[in-house]
Amino acid sequence: MAITEERALESGIDALVHPDDEIGVWKRPDSNRGWTSWLTTVDHKRIGIMYGAVALFFFVIGGIEALVIRTQLAGPEQDLISGQVYNQFFTMHATTMVFLFVMPILAGFANYMVPLMIGARDVAFPRLNALGFWIFFFGGLFLYSSFFLGGMADCGWFCYAPNSLKQFSSGHGVDFWVLGLQITGIASLSGAINLIVTTINMRAPGMTMMKMPIFVWMSLVAQVLLLFAMPVITVALFLLMFDRLFDANFFNVAAGADPLLWQHLFWIFGHPEVYILVLPAMGIVSEILPTFSRKPLFGYPFVVFSGIAIGFMGWGVWAHHMFASGLGPIGVSAFAASTMFIAVPTGVKIFNWLGTIWRGNIRFDTPMLFALAFVGMFVIGGLSGVTHSIAPADTQQTDTYYIVAHFHYVLFGGSIMGIFGGLYYWWPKMFGRQLDEGLGKVHFWINLIGFNLTFGPMHILGLQGMPRRTQTYAEGMGWDVWNLMSTIGSYLIAVALLVFIYNIWRTYKRAVPAAADPWDGRTLEWSIPSPPPIHNFDVEPTVEHLDQWFHDKYEETLDGKIVKRDPAPTLLAEPQQHSDEGEPIWPSSVHMPSPSYWPMVVAAGLPMISFGLIFHLAISFVGVTVVLAGIYGWSLEPSAEERH
Repeated sequence: MAITEERALESGIDALVHPDDEIGVWKRPDSNRGWTSWLTTVDHKRIGIMYGAVALFFFVIGGIEALVIRTQLAGPEQDLISGQVYNQFFTMHATTMVFLFVMPILAGFANYMVPLMIGARDVAFPRLNALGFWIFFFGGLFLYSSFFLGGMADCGWFCYAPNSLKQFSSGHGVDFWVLGLQITGIASLSGAINLIVTTINMRAPGMTMMKMPIFVWMSLVAQVLLLFAMPVITVALFLLMFDRLFDANFFNVAAGADPLLWQHLFWIFGHPEVYILVLPAMGIVSEILPTFSRKPLFGYPFVVFSGIAIGFMGWGVWAHHMFASGLGPIGVSAFAASTMFIAVPTGVKIFNWLGTIWRGNIRFDTPMLFALAFVGMFVIGGLSGVTHSIAPADTQQTDTYYIVAHFHYVLFGGSIMGIFGGLYYWWPKMFGRQLDEGLGKVHFWINLIGFNLTFGPMHILGLQGMPRRTQTYAEGMGWDVWNLMSTIGSYLIAVALLVFIYNIWRTYKRAVPAAADPWDGRTLEWSIPSPPPIHNFDVEPTVEHLDQWFHDKYEETLDGKIVKRDPAPTLLAEPQQHSDEGEPIWPSSVHMPSPSYWPMVVAAGLPMISFGLIFHLAISFVGVTVVLAGIYGWSLEPSAEERH
């Protein structure tokens, strides 16, 4: 029987009965209402949504910066913006897309989906999770506050030292960049620790590591990479901070510093960072393809171990970013070989994705279209990347638009295509409403055409010698038409994003509920209501198979056919446990962590400390006081809500 409103209210539950079926959606009446509850929430699902919302906001900002850059380059000898402003825009565009969009939105997916996919009620450290989000939020605001306080960083997203020292960049833009990335790095580290512990310790009974969904696996590998990569860039940022703010000489070549020190530190972080951005998107695609091909993932163990291999081998290729710096023939040869080898596990994944699609009963819904585009565009980006293992070719291509084309095919054609696929795929689960399929397909095709029109011509521009990070160019270079095509393509991408935003608005206004399992999914998150109740699962699930929810719904007949079970499995809309007296134990008896505003207070103190380091140390003392007060208040709060 379905839970009646009267029975639910007697039990302290706010029951919203799904109009399509008997699924009940529960919310705590005391801690989950009103906009202020979002400021104090420690619910992993709400934190995942906030990560996504803020990341999409920064995506729009980074996109506007890209449009300004492309408008400046639409024709020769244009002066829409000055060289100084142009440098700031391409620096902040890349910084925003990497650190403020792709990383946090993938963290949002992991925050929301990993506990659901492993059958957990929350992450291991809910308040640390909230702290990580608020640190990211305030770190992003701090980075962009430089726009109003003297100018943004102008050193590129890699900010090579010694070019980023005070004598070459005298404003405060680089200081904001250095301190802002340190703040967001703290958020990344806290999130990585939380998700690693959650995945290892909080899986449902029976879910061995080799029964975990691929998205969980790829997120786990990415978090391990983060755990080891972030300290490297943090060390580099600290050294640069001391050079700029306290007159140290870590990167001062005149004082004996090695001019390649920063490059080694940055790229030891920077190349694993590529896989931090791509592996979770590969995990998303590995969830979408089986669902819409109506087949299990082909070669599941190979996909798992190839992801682990990519993460491991990613530490051994960093110096292919430095072939033009004079490493010498032995170093160049070693890193050229490792660059070739890392293509092997990536190729294994592509083979397994094609094997999953092969002879499948394919449905070309919007998530599937984005997943297929991911595979195609990522292959192009991978092939152009392997050409850089050939040192003479790399030397010619370095710092040209060929490189810009390559990494956009990897990160836009790869990560962002995968992200949009994940948004369409999991949107009904997160919000209980399904994005419009027609608008989704319009978004996809405009986005795909605009993407290829933007970045395809850049291969030609690079091979014709157009340097990257150039503000303008002379007539007669043969670059005019290709640049104009790229600019038109960038505006098509902007139109596609507007279609997506309109789709969100239209879906919200129509308020048509989605079914709990609209795609006929395979993993545990589809076994519960949409959106999930605050406690996720009424009863802790038991896992016996990979793709447990698929096995719960389907069975194999004697003649080998796969048919739906009769009766169909319930979605736990009724209480599944009873007390000794026979009374049902309702979901409100689940012990959930209590909300807290102290994580937000602690995070708010970090930008104050950073402002003080730039302008006046007195502000830093205020920030330290806020952080310490927040930690003290945090320590006095109860860890969980009282039982209802």
